[in-house]
Amino acid sequence: MMDSPSSSSSEFVSIATADQSAARSGGEGVAAEQSRRWHDVFWLGIFLIHLIGLGFLMGVLGLNRFERENRLNIDKYTSRFSENESGLTETYWPLYAAAGGVGTVLGWSWLLLLGFQATQMMKVTVHILTTYLAVISVLCFWAGQIFWGVTFAIGASIQFLYVISVIDRLPFTMLVLQNAVKMVWNIPEVMRVAYAFMFVVLLWMALWSFGAAGVVASSMGDGGRWWLLVVLSISLFWTGAVLCNTVHVVVSGMVFLVLFHGGRDGTSIPANSLMKSLQYALTTSFGSICYGSLFTAAIRTLRWEIRGFRSKIGNNECLLCLVDFLFHLVETLVRFFNKYAYVQIAVYGKSFNRSARDAWELFQSTGVEALVAYDCSGAVLLMGTVFGGLITGTCSGVWAWVKWSDRVIMIGSTTMLMGMVLVGLAMVVVESAVTSIYICYAEDPLLIQRWDAEFFNQMSETLHQRLQYRSARAREVLTHNRLDDIVRQNTSI
Repeated sequence: MMDSPSSSSSEFVSIATADQSAARSGGEGVAAEQSRRWHDVFWLGIFLIHLIGLGFLMGVLGLNRFERENRLNIDKYTSRFSENESGLTETYWPLYAAAGGVGTVLGWSWLLLLGFQATQMMKVTVHILTTYLAVISVLCFWAGQIFWGVTFAIGASIQFLYVISVIDRLPFTMLVLQNAVKMVWNIPEVMRVAYAFMFVVLLWMALWSFGAAGVVASSMGDGGRWWLLVVLSISLFWTGAVLCNTVHVVVSGMVFLVLFHGGRDGTSIPANSLMKSLQYALTTSFGSICYGSLFTAAIRTLRWEIRGFRSKIGNNECLLCLVDFLFHLVETLVRFFNKYAYVQIAVYGKSFNRSARDAWELFQSTGVEALVAYDCSGAVLLMGTVFGGLITGTCSGVWAWVKWSDRVIMIGSTTMLMGMVLVGLAMVVVESAVTSIYICYAEDPLLIQRWDAEFFNQMSETLHQRLQYRSARAREVLTHNRLDDIVRQNTSI
């Protein structure tokens, strides 16, 4: 059993300064409170400059066509690109407002329903996404949007192949997600943090959609409008990822704290721990969050796809060689960009790259990396995020089709991104609990055993099976290589 921290280390920061080796041996001797250092300040500055610059640009683009055309006389700079009949910002802005409302309702619904029907919701999400992508593909072909029809058809095919490749992993994945949801619902204050950040995202989206509506209403040709919308979408993606990962850090800190102190009812948990976690996330660790949010999502998505296809290639050596090359390249990137870094940031206050590296080395040194690689919880949550975005985009797209069929793809794709950000804020609460559970299990398995002995036994059994499987595969590859050497020697003789 872990000793209670002394009065001088009763606050959340006491855990942040704890020695990791002490944590692995049971968390004895938690270090006293120390001030945290600011990390990745350069990326914090870049994010703030981007936020101010894009905010100003979106205000100008929206205001230029608000209530009357060319209010700010910007069209003189784009007159040579004019190919379409111009409109007004307020003509298209309600469609984005509807998307914000639908995305918010879906996000809130996810948070509420996860506490009652988590497993069933995840199963439905996994299987219905392929069907929904296929239906949208058919609708795009019917509307004459060949490119987007092909794109959604490819997306449906990739989703189907991925689910087939990881179907045997889903029972363990659902087990992890179910326990993560149970953990989150035992800490109701983190749910309130997610709701608060969803409100902040809506405020930013009000300005963002104002600018996007101004771009859609402009007289520029499709090429110019699409370029502007791509820039605005990248900005929204980064901003949304930063806010989601800020919630990730806050929730991770709280989950780690609860597990460290032996449960939500632990008397040693300080009353202001949530505010401490939120304070660190928005100050000293915010630069690290901005930095990691640029790359983490893309790299881990690519890793999931490569892992899924790699396990189903079979004996095609040429294709296996190519996939292995990509796999090792992505694994190198994962060492420096992974979602488990946010737990290290929340608990120890490190920089992003050091946090990602330490988390990955911890997994590899303890063998837990085999369990992390087997788990598909992140991919399942991403499917829920994409599904929520598709529903949001479909609602606004259908409305746009009724009124302006030539701009349905522009409005549908941008509102889909809005929905993904809003639903992603709900999903990240569960994902934070998952990452914290794995970090705690790697540092000190007794933390998980004390919280839920049955879940601990199931994780340990699965880890043992995965390590045995990897050992058997390694022996098989070694035997195969030796046979190849013998055959080559006999051939040369």
